[in-house]
Amino acid sequence: MPTEEELFASVDALLGEEPQLPPPAERARLREAAGITQARLAQALKSSTQTVKNWENGRSEPKEPRLTAYQRLLKGWAAKYPAHAAPAAPTQATAAAPQPQPVPETFTGPAVSESADTAAPAQPSVAPVAPERPARPAGRAATSSQRPARKRVVPNIAAAPYQHGPLAVLDGDGTAYGVEGIVLDCPATTVVELVEWTLRESGLGAPKLNRYGKDSDPLIVLTAAAAVKLGLPERLEGHEQRRSLRLPEDHPVVKQVAKAKWQLTQRGFGPWARIYRKAQGRERQCVQLAILSWDALDERSWPGVAEMEPADIARVLGVYAQRVITPRGSTAVSGLELMTALRPPTKPERDAETGNWISGHNPGSLGTEPMDPAPPEATPEHPVVINSGWTGGFLNEEAYQWVRDVNTLSDEECTLPYAVGLDLNTAFLAAAARLVVGLSAPDHFHAPRFNPKIPGSWLADLSHIDLDPRLPSPFTPDGSRPTGPAWYQTHTLAYAQELGHDVHPIEAYLRRETGAYLDPWHDRLKTAYVDTLADMGVTKDLDDAAFLAAMEQHKQNDPEMAAVLAAIKATVKGGVGKLRERPQGKSYKQGEPWPALSRPTWRPDIRAAVISKARVNMHRKLTNMAKMTGLFPLAVLSDCVVYPSPGESPLDFLPYAASGKPQPGGFRLGPTPGLAKLKGVQSMLWAVDLMEKGLNPARHIKGGDAVLDDGE
Repeated sequence: MPTEEELFASVDALLGEEPQLPPPAERARLREAAGITQARLAQALKSSTQTVKNWENGRSEPKEPRLTAYQRLLKGWAAKYPAHAAPAAPTQATAAAPQPQPVPETFTGPAVSESADTAAPAQPSVAPVAPERPARPAGRAATSSQRPARKRVVPNIAAAPYQHGPLAVLDGDGTAYGVEGIVLDCPATTVVELVEWTLRESGLGAPKLNRYGKDSDPLIVLTAAAAVKLGLPERLEGHEQRRSLRLPEDHPVVKQVAKAKWQLTQRGFGPWARIYRKAQGRERQCVQLAILSWDALDERSWPGVAEMEPADIARVLGVYAQRVITPRGSTAVSGLELMTALRPPTKPERDAETGNWISGHNPGSLGTEPMDPAPPEATPEHPVVINSGWTGGFLNEEAYQWVRDVNTLSDEECTLPYAVGLDLNTAFLAAAARLVVGLSAPDHFHAPRFNPKIPGSWLADLSHIDLDPRLPSPFTPDGSRPTGPAWYQTHTLAYAQELGHDVHPIEAYLRRETGAYLDPWHDRLKTAYVDTLADMGVTKDLDDAAFLAAMEQHKQNDPEMAAVLAAIKATVKGGVGKLRERPQGKSYKQGEPWPALSRPTWRPDIRAAVISKARVNMHRKLTNMAKMTGLFPLAVLSDCVVYPSPGESPLDFLPYAASGKPQPGGFRLGPTPGLAKLKGVQSMLWAVDLMEKGLNPARHIKGGDAVLDDGE
């Protein structure tokens, strides 16, 4: 017989265990019996709706401190609504699958990232061919008692090739979490098996964004446990930058991939790996992997995502994929890839002589071949500059970094109690709207007549233009007055004309073929940005006071959608920066070409056009604000401006008409690109102190160091 001490010890051990929860189906029954929605429960537990769904269908379990709080709540409901009192409510154990996508036209060849590698060239075709599917390995259980019933793959995925969405997050137990709550069983134990399962059984992928484009290859995101199960190291170690780390060529997994006749792109097996075979017929064979524990999701672009539960990661990446593009690397790479996906370089056309279908140029695109920039548009290390001996200067179209001279502050301004920061929503995206850029190679002109409708680079002297010292100069990033001739993008000179000054270019590099190349890119990202904010409770129909209130708590309402929003903003800025990607790595030598130059999308002139227009837009608002309110800014940092204010809210100094509507031309509050939101509030004394030290209040107005949004 056990002693009393032994029994007490056993009981104490039980008491010390984690709280036990009822089965997932019972959790859902109790919540529904209480008349509480998943969203309301998530708000009470400071969690997300998707996480509550996961608890109720058995995909994940709560952790402390939510575990104890959730158990207490369920116990209370159980006392009120015992199981025998009412029939069990239907659970959400089985996730609804999205409707099958229509069969799209396909292109052969892997959709390899332009940013760093090139695979087999794509050739157009007009009809998909159904790939053969191997039988499911024997003995694999269809469902698990702890998980919802899996959605089974249809026998022929050619009938609905992407019914399971664009991507999945694979965990170490073989569970693949997809979009819309879909859960799949993945039997793969090696990377090669994973690639083949993804292409033949998973039903993952996404249709093309343009009729002449390519379908998005399926993305499999690996948790640390999944990576280890597949034979990969949990972490990549090394002294280089994390994004440049790769598995060595003699690693067993790399050898396995090569032995199975699969190929890696030039980027190798890193945090974002693309594995492909050259197309056979019309069948695409390419899968992208992202390894979470190798820092595939940068914390700055995807805040908090890598630490989420797999199902929540799938939700975040799935929303981004559906609204923007299936991630293909960093958000900067994805931003650049989106441009090409929406404006494919080629389209099928019939050869007049042979009658065969061939790849022809798609009007409005950048084409398939890289293009040398004009010398003033290039960077100092570019071969065009080195080989030509160019010494004529360069475009300096960058974002604002300006601090007002404290000697220009009036007594009235100094007595105002607050400094309030306004931040323009995705200023670069707003600048990309209806932006006409050059599509052909630059031609050189001497003493041309200025035409504001022709995109290009102009050498002109604007040093004679005298502007109010309380405003930054619109012609330089630091806001200082030009000191002599300099190179300017078309929008900058056009604004000088708008201000009433004569413009007489000395020379210019102009492009004859033009178009609004970025329009579809702008439209898709704008819709994604607005829709994501709306999901977080920030909608277009809010008045200004309600908008400010909603913005104060929008990130807390749904942390997962907040991560999507951050990724969308990073996609805009990174995509613009990639247009002038500079050399990376210690081994680079000046004058040598670097990989980015092989892309048709290496276009520093387009980047300059976006930033020039964004800076001009900012100066126009600053000028209109001064005219309407008599207020002048204290500092500007890219898309953030700081104003002295009598109150802590933008409502205390922004211009409104007698009807209560915002005055056009100045800064306006709202959730769409180009409109403003509150960045932060500090005291006026604090701002003046920073200005006297030569520091920029706009960088610190939020209460910490801001990152310069210069698009790089």
